Amino acid sequence: MLSAEVLAPIIIGLPLAGFLINGLFGLFLPAYREQKTWIGILATLMVFLPFLGGIALFNNFQAGDPAQIITLFTWMDTGSLSLDIAYRIDQLSLTMILVVTGVGSLIHLYSMGYMSHDEGFWKFFAYLNLFIFAMLNLVMGDNMMLLFLGWEGVGVCSYLLIGFWYSDMAKSDAAKKAFIYNRVGDFAFLIAVFMIFQQIGSLQFDDILGSLNTFDSNQLFWIGLLLFIGATGKSAQIPLFVWLPDAMAGPTSVSALIHAATMVTSGIYLITRLSPLYMLSPEVMMIVAVIGALTAIVAATIAITQNDIKRVLAYSTVSQLGYMFLALGAGGFTAAMFHVITHAFFKACLFLGSGSVIHAMEHAEHHLHHKGKHVHFDPQDIRNMGGLRSYMPSTYKTFLIATIAIAGIPPLAGFFSKDEVLMHAFNAGGTEFAGAMYYVLWGVGMITAFLTAFYMFRLTLTTFHGSFKLPNRYPEAAGAEAGLHESSWNMTLPLWILAILSIAGGWIGIPNFIVETFTHEPAHINLLHAWLYGIAADMKISLSHTAEWILMGVSVFIAVTGVTLAWRMYGKDNQEASDAKIRARFGGLYETWVQKYRLDEFYEGLVVHPIVKFSDRFLAVFDMKVVDGVVNFVGGFTRFSGGVLRAFHTGITTNYALFLIIGVILVIALMIF
Repeated sequence: MLSAEVLAPIIIGLPLAGFLINGLFGLFLPAYREQKTWIGILATLMVFLPFLGGIALFNNFQAGDPAQIITLFTWMDTGSLSLDIAYRIDQLSLTMILVVTGVGSLIHLYSMGYMSHDEGFWKFFAYLNLFIFAMLNLVMGDNMMLLFLGWEGVGVCSYLLIGFWYSDMAKSDAAKKAFIYNRVGDFAFLIAVFMIFQQIGSLQFDDILGSLNTFDSNQLFWIGLLLFIGATGKSAQIPLFVWLPDAMAGPTSVSALIHAATMVTSGIYLITRLSPLYMLSPEVMMIVAVIGALTAIVAATIAITQNDIKRVLAYSTVSQLGYMFLALGAGGFTAAMFHVITHAFFKACLFLGSGSVIHAMEHAEHHLHHKGKHVHFDPQDIRNMGGLRSYMPSTYKTFLIATIAIAGIPPLAGFFSKDEVLMHAFNAGGTEFAGAMYYVLWGVGMITAFLTAFYMFRLTLTTFHGSFKLPNRYPEAAGAEAGLHESSWNMTLPLWILAILSIAGGWIGIPNFIVETFTHEPAHINLLHAWLYGIAADMKISLSHTAEWILMGVSVFIAVTGVTLAWRMYGKDNQEASDAKIRARFGGLYETWVQKYRLDEFYEGLVVHPIVKFSDRFLAVFDMKVVDGVVNFVGGFTRFSGGVLRAFHTGITTNYALFLIIGVILVIALMIF
């Protein structure tokens, strides 16, 4: 059995090797770009083999085992700062390794079919491998700077992947938007890192967590808050979440990679890694919980009004991330990680399923063009869909399973993780610090759970049930359904694997109280809680078993109610009528949701326009008058000086002889006098 010293560099190195091979060969050998099957297999193996390595490490580890630190070489050694390229293998990093490489390898396999006709196939897979390499550095790094290297790496890769079809300005703008919003959070992250180093002179996690008693309450507050601001950028929380819905401009498999298992979970991983620090600052915990709950319900209300299949899922991701931060702020760090895992399964399945649907709709459009009908429509608009379950049975079944999971219906994965999040929020209501506020946040979480079940079944029913709506909206598109078909096996196989995980993935976190109620003895069936014990500094659950059963029952009732209402409203071909009813019932509030709370317009007015106006009126003038003036003065002075000197360089020998004599006389005069 290979040791961690051998496996850790392999896990990190293989995705980097895949990036270099496909990237360099594709760049310098045009013939290589045509070997799409080889490129896809290589890139997929460079992620799947690290997954097998993660399983090997997992089998060698037990709950409670100390972390293993694998140091490769010294990275920085200057003054009092010494940093190594060192990787940390413990229960938390192993969990993330398995999620990132497991789901990542499925997305790679799916992309082989989804991107098969794209000219930039080689470049796309090179970027995917680089993304996985950066994410593994983030979750395996043993110090804050190596984590930050991965943190920035996934930001750069997201820019490259979101804007992969950069010739479309909307997609290019979406990539720039994601990049800029993330830089805001990253600036706060760096300030926190500087504060930590200034206080303890080290950035290694063991040193940070072992020196928490050296920080005063004020330092803990600002470090925790600044790191959280960094997390709001990467993990799309208020006020920095608006980039994530626009990230749908990238290929669908990119959306699955970014939104399900990798980049957006970075903030949850960071706070969980430093959970003992956060537990010492209840004020920051409250801020985290409030922002999480607010983000969850804001995104959920927007999702109700969206008609783009990927945008519904994007706002769903933002909402589910809000759930995770609610859990973090309530002291349920293991619950947050639990939801990270289950969300990776069902949200990856949903995004890849939406890609399969879009793929089929685009094929229907090509079919019409082939028949001489040049009809153009939005292949992502669910109002053009309907009845697709007859043409895409595998996509429909897996999408439905993932929808039931995210809705929180037992015994699927989302039920257990979401229930634990809400239980921790309610449990935090019994704390001395702002306890009553946590009860309010629990209520917000319950409303969000209802909305989640409602809008996800609205999406599924509108897309797959009823009749095919495209010809109704575009009469010239009659016959388009003849072009609809199920996706290829390398697209449906990942869907089935993720659907199975969406069913069974939650069983690693079955609550202990379910058994304890009947045995009246301590139980240990919550495998994830036992696995992360000692790393995630969870707040102790003080609720009675009766209270826990009631909370679980309320959670199930809320989810079922949301599903039932969605079924009654959207179970038939009546989406537009049902949307009109909701619009009429909520009036101006519904319009606010449609306009996404006008947050983009708010930021335009608050930040963009003032900066542009200031730049036009002052910075442009400063640039032209001062900067250009200095440059022009230097150039003019040089030209003038050259002109003066040129007058003395006549080329006449007698003139040069005269200057030589004058020079000799001056030197002699200086020597004498």
